Amino acid sequence: MQKITIAIDGFSSTGKSTVAKQLAKHLGYIYVDSGAMYRAVTYYAMKYGFIDATQFNVVGLVSKLHDVVVYFEMNDVTGVADVYLNGENIEKVIRTLEVSNFVSQVAAIPEVRYQLVKQQQKMGAEKGVVMDGRDIGTVVFPQAELKLFMTASAEKRATRRYDELTLRGDIVTYNDVLHNIEERDYMDSNRDDSPLRKADDAIEIDNSELTLDEQFQKIVKLAESTIQGKN
Repeated sequence: MQKITIAIDGFSSTGKSTVAKQLAKHLGYIYVDSGAMYRAVTYYAMKYGFIDATQFNVVGLVSKLHDVVVYFEMNDVTGVADVYLNGENIEKVIRTLEVSNFVSQVAAIPEVRYQLVKQQQKMGAEKGVVMDGRDIGTVVFPQAELKLFMTASAEKRATRRYDELTLRGDIVTYNDVLHNIEERDYMDSNRDDSPLRKADDAIEIDNSELTLDEQFQKIVKLAESTIQGKN
């Protein structure tokens, strides 16, 4: 059975990673969370003092990018891959609101995008890959056989993200989460390098009113139909 490349793009907190993980597991494909890779670089920048509430040392961060090694390893307990930075499992620490507040700024740096896109393209060279992010269908895999673009209202996304953060014990307010989402939407869509946009041949999925199962079943049908069409 010939394998394909599946690119899932869209706005923050639209559930791209969740459905991409489900889809990869269902198809027996490799899942690559490109957003986690940018979060990893953001975490690195914060950890080593290149970015904080008062300054952002872009030149310093760029000079150290050769030291940043991001990769994924399967978690035997969850059944999905965790993200690692230079040997450290950072799956949980990169999901905080603090990292979210800076990730769009880091992702807008051309040198960061260049380095990570190279790594992503290498991961997907053999096909049989599901990758989600902001520019997968437009920049990383423009020839992907199936491209999806996920969207939902900012309010719906903020509610989902707020519930997720508070459930795991983070102390946040709904208004802070909504502000973060709206700010990231603007920055992702208006950056000079690889802005977020729907590829011309991408299928839009508005999941504002879809359950997780409804969304998954819809996307599985699209994937299986595309795979069958290639065989």
